[in-house]
Amino acid sequence: MLSPQLHHYHFSIITPHHLKHLSSSPLHTTKPRRLTTAVAVINDDDKITTRRQNSPIPLQLNPNEDESKLLELSLARRRTPQFPGSIYVQSPGDADVSTSLPPLKNLFDGEDEEMIIRAIEIRRKVTLEIFDEAMRRGKFGITYSTNLASRLGEFIDYVMIQAAEMKKLPEFSQTSFNDRAKVFIDSSNVVPIIRWLKHNALSYPQIAKLICMSRRDLGSINRIVEWMKSIHVKGRFVGMALPRAGGNVFERSTEELDEIVAYLESNGVRRDWMGYVVSRCPELLSFSIEEMRTRSEFYLEMGMNKNDFGTMVYDYPKVLGHLSLEEMSQKVGYLKEFGLNSEDVGKLLAFRPHLMGCSIEERWQPLVKYLYYLGITRDGMRRILTIKPMVFCIDLESNIVAKVQFLRDIGVQDDAIGNVLVRFPQLLTYSLNKRIRPVVIFLLTRAGVSQKDVGKVIALGPELLGCSIANKLDPNLKYFLSLGIPLRLVGEMIADFPMLLRYNIDILRPKYRYLRRTMVRPLKDLTEFPRFFSYSLDGRIVPRHKILVENRVNFKLRYMLATSDEEFDQRVRAAVERRQKFESGIVDEEISKSQIDGSLEKTQVNFSGNEEYHDSQTIERVFYSSTQ
Repeated sequence: MLSPQLHHYHFSIITPHHLKHLSSSPLHTTKPRRLTTAVAVINDDDKITTRRQNSPIPLQLNPNEDESKLLELSLARRRTPQFPGSIYVQSPGDADVSTSLPPLKNLFDGEDEEMIIRAIEIRRKVTLEIFDEAMRRGKFGITYSTNLASRLGEFIDYVMIQAAEMKKLPEFSQTSFNDRAKVFIDSSNVVPIIRWLKHNALSYPQIAKLICMSRRDLGSINRIVEWMKSIHVKGRFVGMALPRAGGNVFERSTEELDEIVAYLESNGVRRDWMGYVVSRCPELLSFSIEEMRTRSEFYLEMGMNKNDFGTMVYDYPKVLGHLSLEEMSQKVGYLKEFGLNSEDVGKLLAFRPHLMGCSIEERWQPLVKYLYYLGITRDGMRRILTIKPMVFCIDLESNIVAKVQFLRDIGVQDDAIGNVLVRFPQLLTYSLNKRIRPVVIFLLTRAGVSQKDVGKVIALGPELLGCSIANKLDPNLKYFLSLGIPLRLVGEMIADFPMLLRYNIDILRPKYRYLRRTMVRPLKDLTEFPRFFSYSLDGRIVPRHKILVENRVNFKLRYMLATSDEEFDQRVRAAVERRQKFESGIVDEEISKSQIDGSLEKTQVNFSGNEEYHDSQTIERVFYSSTQ
């Protein structure tokens, strides 16, 4: 059925030139324009009908006649056979069946809008049949022609209007509506254009939309499509890009389009990127060169160089053509509220331009409120924004809330969750089931971490959640087990220092070798202080060990490495003084009670100078615990 909106469509597409001709017809002198335009479409064959009537006396309408049936007989292209004796049966002398029917103008003496709508529907079906015949002559299948025609409602209506207007031309004044519609369809070259678009991998819905958009100038479709192919827009994207570019793109000349492309190319958008950019954001083709300059300078004035600008447009073309200037200014202003200046925002957008595609009300404001609820300050939010801006683009409920709840479930304290997110914001972009949960299961089942400590491990080392199990976590675990450390102790070491599983084995191996061979330390020292691997071998471990050897003192690894240089020197001087007093036989009573443990009292020390008791190794063992 034809929708009531057809009236508006028909009259909106008629040009002033058409209305001038329509208003000059005697049929339109007494009727409103909305109805008389439709009557012109329907009643354009009335004069032909009256001239061809064989009877000098026009037939009169029977008051009881079904006017709808009579209207269909008058307008339909194919007639149903009449029963013998029908008053409207076609005679052999009639050139057309309509010559046996009364004039159509007798049906519209009044302003019967319902009858006019019915007549338009019939005429539209006739036009659709003519278009189907033209498609079949073009070697298109029945199914394809039917599917395409079902989406060409606007174009069929346009053909119907233009066929009616052609009656004003002298060469078509004596032709029927069907002949004029056929001539107009053939002259528009719509069938060859459809075949060409289909050859360029456009689907029939895309072809129908393009034809309806450019019905007055179908040749512009070829011109624009060829131009888009010249800038490397692939055929399957042409059908999606052109409808989104807007109807005015068919009114643009190729010189105007080339000027836009040249401007983008001069600002860092490479020529071989242009097809990708246009296919993702065809709205750029609808901008004038002045508007394009204004939008580009909006980003360039934030300190963004041309290379960053070109990369930004390539990564997210909508950043330039999808938003209005007002929306762009609002989003940049909101980002500055986190303490960023214009240059920082420019760098941020160059790195993650997808931020401009996020809504402030629907995406950013709920996220900021939730992060504030977790105890994250503005500085923490700025760190999250600068390190992982993608966090501000993902869905809050389905991603962030679910991961925070998972952290609670494994034992991470509420007051530590905010610190975890600020320290490692990448966590919020990982898949919960494919990345985060498998790491936790690995720690519990294979790494020896107890269930009560797994929350502590994640809180102290959330970076573990970003490590690959096969390439990082599992090889490191096997290395520590190969040293002879039981799995239970490995789990305790990980709970004390989770980053132990993130180090490269090539870095761990020389440190362990120096500890065991040069420093001659037991494995127990390593299990008690796994942070030993976090210190530089050449920068801290070797220099401090040499100082201890030179001064003939010994410290536990914790006091040897986990202190500043000043504290370490003070400890060494104090240990040397105690050793000297011990060697001289003067043992301070206070030291023996508070700083020297039971190992000194139990050790037999001979002050007679016997080498058995005065060798350096014995002295170091005696004072090992006194310098803790």
